[in-house]
Formats: sequence, structure tokens, C-alpha cells
Amino acid sequence: MPATTHSRAIVPAERTRDIKYAVRDVVVLANQVAAGGMEMLYLNIGDPNVYDFVTPPHIIEATYQAMLANRNGYAPSSGIPEAVQAINREAARKGIDSICHTFVTSGASEGIELALSALANPGDNVLTPSPGYPLYTAVLAKIGVANREYYLDEDNAWQPDINDIRAKINDRTRAVVLINPNNPTGSLCSTDTLRQLVDLCIEHNLVLISDEIYDKLVFDGCEHVSTASLSSELKCITFNGLSKSYVVPGFRVGWGIISGPADELEDYCEAIRKMERARLCANHPEQYAIKPALEGPQDHIQEMITRLQRRRDLSVSMLNEIDGISCVSPGGAFYAFPSVYVSIPDEDFVKQVIRETGVVIVPGSGFGQRPGTGHFRIVFLPPDEILTAAFERLAGVVKRCQG
Repeated sequence: MPATTHSRAIVPAERTRDIKYAVRDVVVLANQVAAGGMEMLYLNIGDPNVYDFVTPPHIIEATYQAMLANRNGYAPSSGIPEAVQAINREAARKGIDSICHTFVTSGASEGIELALSALANPGDNVLTPSPGYPLYTAVLAKIGVANREYYLDEDNAWQPDINDIRAKINDRTRAVVLINPNNPTGSLCSTDTLRQLVDLCIEHNLVLISDEIYDKLVFDGCEHVSTASLSSELKCITFNGLSKSYVVPGFRVGWGIISGPADELEDYCEAIRKMERARLCANHPEQYAIKPALEGPQDHIQEMITRLQRRRDLSVSMLNEIDGISCVSPGGAFYAFPSVYVSIPDEDFVKQVIRETGVVIVPGSGFGQRPGTGHFRIVFLPPDEILTAAFERLAGVVKRCQG
């Protein structure tokens, strides 16, 4: 029989077309450069274990003992009772007193996907911060829900622009996403900003998705305020996990806490429970680390903050000394999002930095930014000597790209 001439290639689903993840995408180029023998300085991945931060021993021990006790089968879909109870006690300590449902997930990322999938239909939209973590836009693209960006105000310490949020709400808006502290800017929301956002969501009957994964890593003696603690009338899902503050991103242990008026959230909670059951459960033995993490020794957190605050100060100082860069000082997490004033797009600038210096950073366009601006994200997790070397190399590229 004659050979067929039509293509037999498998065509991927349309929903994958707009899925991008800049943090990992730059690694492809970085690997090519590294293969040529250049010394690489990685300022792109928010993984504390890659640098000089170590998991607290009691968290490892709790997981190990769970494995030895053969807690290696399936767990309850919403999470083991002792973990859920510990999470609820932690929420109560932060002032959340109207909990409707708590569920443990494979990292906060899975919880976010469950929450959005159970909430919004194609044709609906969700407001996400710009700059913001690209997971949200990827999930929305996957489930066919429109993303409507609202801007953070760089001139106001990267606080959410409440007027912009108000202007973006329409009759198909289902939720507003808040990342606090923010990734990629490291900004910490003021209580006044939070109250305005809470009032806006109550007024328009929107779910507020509050991503608080960096809540314990705040600087300058400031205190993180959990959004849900500000009103029992707010329909809120608070996301958190062990990854960052407890230095176990590879455990993939996160959780979501739905709070607010129980009667008005009952159907939504049950929709999420259905999705929990459909995917069986989160990692089982690692869930036994949740109670020891939240209620055991916390010494490592202050030590992390001390180191991170010093590295933040070094990074902001050196970046602001470079002609062509300005950097707002982060209030939490371990990211900074400097503006760069060069004659080429930020994606091209980042590629040039990687090729010429081996310093791996991420373009601001991968997180969202106001039109006409250019940024890049750094992590200041690395030790002082790596940060110093990276910014010294970076300065030369900025000068060459100013045109």
C-alpha cells in the first residue's frame, strides 16, 4: 500500500498553548551555557535547600518514624486528623476563627488548582496580581478561565493597587488572588491594604485566595497579618505549607483553609471535597511532619530571617548602585524584583546576562509587569560571596545594554 502523506503527529490540547513557567524555562539556556564550561551563579530558583539552608532535624525524624510505622499507604483525602487539627490550631493563633474546611495537598500548588477548578467555569475570570507567581496563570489557562491581571504599585512598595482591582471586577469575576508576601517582589501587604481588599471582596461576593506560603519569613521586625483574620464575613481560602519556612519543598506538603460564612460556602467546600476524593490523597508519611513543624521548635526560622535579611540588604544595596537598575527593598520572602532600564526587552536582557556571565535570573515578563517597564527576578538565598559576584558581573551587562 502507498505510504500516507498526511501528518501523523499528535496535536496537543489548545489549553497547553499559553502555559509558561519562566522560572524553569530559563534553565534550558542556563544548561546550554553551563555545558560550555562557564561557572554558573544561580539566582533563579526559590529552593532554600539548593543553597545553605537545611531542614530542621525534628521534621525529618517525624517523617522517618511515620515510614517505619508503615504509614505508607493511602491517607484520608482531606489529610490525616493530627495534621488538620494542627493546621487549624495554627490558623486560630493567626486569628482565623470561621474555618469551614481544611485540606492537605501535594504542595500548596495542588490546593490552588483544586480551589480554582472547583470555583470557576470557562467564561468566568479570576483577578491575579501582576507581578505574580506564574502558577496561577498556568492553572487558569488549563481550566479555560480568563486571567485578569491587576497591578502592584512599584512606587508604593509593590502594594496591590486597590483602584485597579476595583476597575477589573465584572459580573463574571469569581475570585481575587493575593500573594502575601509576594513572589516575585517580596512585598509585604500593609494591614490597611488588606482591609481595603477584604471590603472589596465582601462587597462583590468574591472569594479571596490568600497565598501565605512565606508568612513566617518577614523582615525588619514586621508581623504578617493573615487576610482571613480580618473578617469572618470574608469568603477566603488561605494557602500555606511546609516548603519555604520549614525548608522541605521536595516534601510537597501544603494545605488550604476555607473560612467565612459556613452556610454560603457549604456547596463550594463539598465541591472541593469531591476533587480531593477523586485524586485520592496527598503524600502520607510527610503529613506527619506538619504537627511537629507547626508546634515544635521554631529556632531555625529566626536564624533564616537573620541570614535572609542580611542578604536582602546586600542585594538591594548592590543593585541600586548599578546605573540602570532600581530595586524596592523586599519586606518578606527571599525575592527581589528590580527595574532595569536598558534598550532591549527584559527577556533578551536576561538571555544576554546568562550567556555572558553565567548569572541565572528570570525575566520580569514571566511574572507580569506594567506595559513599558522591564524587570527581572532574583532570589537572595545564596551566600554573600555568590550574591556579590553575581551583581558585579551583572553590572557590566547593564552598561553594555543601555545603548
